[in-house]
Amino acid sequence: MNKQAATLALATLILAACGSTPQRKVETRSPPAPVEDHAAGAAATSTGGGYLAGDGPGADAPANLDNIPDAVPKSEPLHRYANRPYVALGKTYTPLTVAGNYRERGIASWYGKKFHGQRTSSGEVYDMYGMSAAHPTLPIPSYARVTNTASKKSVIVRVNDRGPFLHERVMDLSYTAAHKLGIIGNGSSEVEVESLAPDASLNTLAKPDAVQSKPLEKAEAPAPAPAASAPPATTASAGGNVYLQLGAFKSPEAAENFMAQMRAKLGDAGKQLSVFVKDGLNRVHLGPYASQEAARSSADNLQGKLGFKPLVNLR
Repeated sequence: MNKQAATLALATLILAACGSTPQRKVETRSPPAPVEDHAAGAAATSTGGGYLAGDGPGADAPANLDNIPDAVPKSEPLHRYANRPYVALGKTYTPLTVAGNYRERGIASWYGKKFHGQRTSSGEVYDMYGMSAAHPTLPIPSYARVTNTASKKSVIVRVNDRGPFLHERVMDLSYTAAHKLGIIGNGSSEVEVESLAPDASLNTLAKPDAVQSKPLEKAEAPAPAPAASAPPATTASAGGNVYLQLGAFKSPEAAENFMAQMRAKLGDAGKQLSVFVKDGLNRVHLGPYASQEAARSSADNLQGKLGFKPLVNLR
């Protein structure tokens, strides 16, 4: 009996060990918070900005962080498991499955040595000195252009992890990406995140030449149209479903606030703004347009006025 009892106890211990293999839990990873947002037990240093206790810059950071190249968008198969709906901190997230049709502004932070060498949601090892990022819903893997709205610096990162889930952050950046954007010292900063399709042109990373913006109703007509006129009538082939997407937000309130800002910039053309809800996002649309070509032409004209190039979107 003693031998059987010992065998049973050993088997129980083996099963318990197998069932407790360390796994990265989304509830335990939170973004580095600004100094003023520190919870009890968090730490800050004078050189590293604000971050959680145990996290921060590594001791052996490469000397050439500025020379580390950005990620280059390429076609990759979606991860088998990382794009399924999931729950983190009691909230359900539904990842997107198509890249290149997402733009959002919000606060981004970074994560460092505490997670360096650990597995990301894609199963890859997190390298804080690579050009990667974590996002709650962008496809894994996919690519995004991240722009510091204050300095206008931009980088391209590869999204291979999930997060952040606290403080309404929109993205967690690798240490190098945050360094190149100039937000290491602050711990966080407002950014614009733009999802990139695999075949996206990277030419827009260069500062665009000055463009004389035109009201939407003038973009397609050789002669000026009345100020209050609608955009060109849609054709049967377009079906009236071609729009420019200026932003995409998780909350209706954020979308409405952003739309108010765009109306102030667009003047009369701002009357053609609307919010369209799709895939759980509140999308700020401008239009409709007669064709995709017309929408692209208008996007080029509006880039100088808005400070970014709207995306062509089909409803």
